[in-house]
Amino acid sequence: MVYARFVKHRAKAQALIEEGAVRLNRVRVEKPAQVVKPDDVLTIALGGSVRVVKVLGATERRGSASVATQLYAEVGPTHASAAEKQDASANILC
Repeated sequence: MVYARFVKHRAKAQALIEEGAVRLNRVRVEKPAQVVKPDDVLTIALGGSVRVVKVLGATERRGSASVATQLYAEVGPTHASAAEKQDASANILC
C-alpha cells in the first residue's frame, strides 16, 4: 500500500475520488480502495490545479510527510490555477 499524502484527511481523498478528480493511468478512479503500484501515474485535480505524479515505491505503514514524498515524483509541471492563468494573460496584454 502506498501512503503518500496529497490531502490531509482520508475523507477529503474520498471526496476527490467521488468527484472524479483522481485518475490512475488515465482512467478515472471509481473507488477509494484502488490498488496503486510502482510505475503507476496518478493525476489529481486539486485546489484549482492538476498534479501528475509517478509512483516510485510503497511503504507498509504511514510515515512522515518527508518519507511520503520519496514515494512519488512529479511527472510534469503543475498546471496553473485559473487565477494564475488570468494574471498571466493580463500581463501579456499589457
